[in-house]
Amino acid sequence: MSRSRPTRADGGDLLQVDRSAMRPLAERMRPATLDEMVGQRRLLTEGTALRTAVEAGKIHSMVLWGPPGCGKTTLALLLAHYADAEFKAISAVLSGLPDVRQVLAEAAHRFDGGRRTVLFVDEVHRFNKTQQDAFLPHIERGTIVFVGATTENPSFELNSALLSRCRVHVMESVSPDDILESLHRALADVERGLGDRGLRIADDLLRLIAVAADGDVRRALTLLEIAAELAGEGGEVTASTIEQVLADRTRRFDKGGEQFYDQISALHKCVRSSNPDAALYWLTRMLDGGCDPGYLARRMTRMAVEDVGLADPRALQMSIDAWDTFDRLGSPEGELALAQLVIYLASTAKSNAGYMAFNQAKRDVREYGTQDVPMHFRNAPTKLMKELGYGTGYQYDHDAEGGIALDQTAFPDAMGERVYYQPVARGMEIKLKDKLDALRAARAEAIRKAREVGGD
Repeated sequence: MSRSRPTRADGGDLLQVDRSAMRPLAERMRPATLDEMVGQRRLLTEGTALRTAVEAGKIHSMVLWGPPGCGKTTLALLLAHYADAEFKAISAVLSGLPDVRQVLAEAAHRFDGGRRTVLFVDEVHRFNKTQQDAFLPHIERGTIVFVGATTENPSFELNSALLSRCRVHVMESVSPDDILESLHRALADVERGLGDRGLRIADDLLRLIAVAADGDVRRALTLLEIAAELAGEGGEVTASTIEQVLADRTRRFDKGGEQFYDQISALHKCVRSSNPDAALYWLTRMLDGGCDPGYLARRMTRMAVEDVGLADPRALQMSIDAWDTFDRLGSPEGELALAQLVIYLASTAKSNAGYMAFNQAKRDVREYGTQDVPMHFRNAPTKLMKELGYGTGYQYDHDAEGGIALDQTAFPDAMGERVYYQPVARGMEIKLKDKLDALRAARAEAIRKAREVGGD
C-alpha cells in the first residue's frame, strides 16, 4: 500500500490544512491518511474489507456507530479523499429538511457532472423518519454516498429502510495506548502540531492525559493543548499543570442513551451473578457519570424482589431503607447506603421463584379469562345468596385438623389446582420448599380422596 498522502489529479493536497493558530490542535492533527488513524484495528488494519475498499476508492453508504472522538468524522473525510469525491457535511442537530434538500440537490447536480458526493450526516439519529426518508432515493440512485455518524444504537434510532441501504460499521473507544501515540505525534509534528513549541512533558504525565480522555482522541488533544498553553513557549508541563487541566474531567456517560442502558444492564446482571465487586464497580460508574441515584435505588429495589426474592426477604426492606437513607442524606453521603445495598444484594442468596410464579399466574389470567370464584369461597351476606349456595361447603381452616382444610379446592373449577411457586434450595427458601412440598403432596392426596368419595 502506498504510504503517501492521497492527492488530486492536479497534484493539489487533498487535506491541505489551514495552519492558522485559530484552529484547535485536534482539528489541525486530524489524520490525513488511514495510516495516521489510531485505534479501529478491527476495521482498518491492513487487509480488512473496509480498508481494501477505501484504498481502491470503492466506497459504499454506511453508518458509523461509535462513541465520541473515535474517528467517525475523520473516516468519512478519508472516504471522500481516497475516492476523489466531494465531501459535504451536515449536522442533524443544526439542519432541517430544507437544508437536507438543498445539499441533496447540489449533490444531484454534481452527480450529473460526473463527480460523486460523500454526504456526512453527523448525529444522524436525531433526524426524524421524514428527514431520514429524504436520503433513500438518492442513496439508491448513487447520487450520494451516505455516511451517517451516531453514538446511539442504529437498530433503535434509524429507520429500517435507511439501515437496509447502508452497512453498519461499529467503531470502538480508542485505548489509552493508541491515544498516547496520537499525543506523541502532536508533540513531534512541527507543521500541524506543537513540535515548534519546545514543550517538555514526562511520559507518565502524558499517559495521565491519555487515560483521562476516556477513549476520545479529540478530547485528549484538547487537554494537551490546554496544558501547552499553561506551560507556555518552551516550557515544561508539570504534574501541577496536569492537575489543573484534569481537575474537572468527567467520564463518558449518556443519560438515557445506549451506554446508560448497557451499564444498568451490567449492574443488574452482576447482582444476579453474585459478583459484589463488579456490581459495586458499575454502580460507581453510573454515579460518577451523573446517573440519578434515585433511579439506581429504584432499580436495586426491583433486583431485591426479582432476583433475591424470598431466598432473603430482608433484601427488600434493606432496599427501601437504603433508598430512604439516600433521600434523607443526599449526595455524596447517601451514596454509601446505595453502595452497601448493592454489595448485600450481590452477596446474598438468590431466587427468582416468586418472579417466575407471578409471571405464570399472569399467563393463566390471560388464557382463562374471567373465571367464576368457586361457590364455597363466595361471601354470602344476604339470604338470597345463601339460598343460591354461596359459601356452601366452605371449611374454616382453623377448625380443621392441623389448621388446614387440605381437601378444599381454591382455583376456579375450569382450571383445577395449579402450582406456580417453586422455591429454590437456597437461602430461606430451603425451609419454604420443604414445607410447601409436603403441604402440596398432602393437599393433592386429600383432594383425590375427596373426589373418590364424592364419586361414590
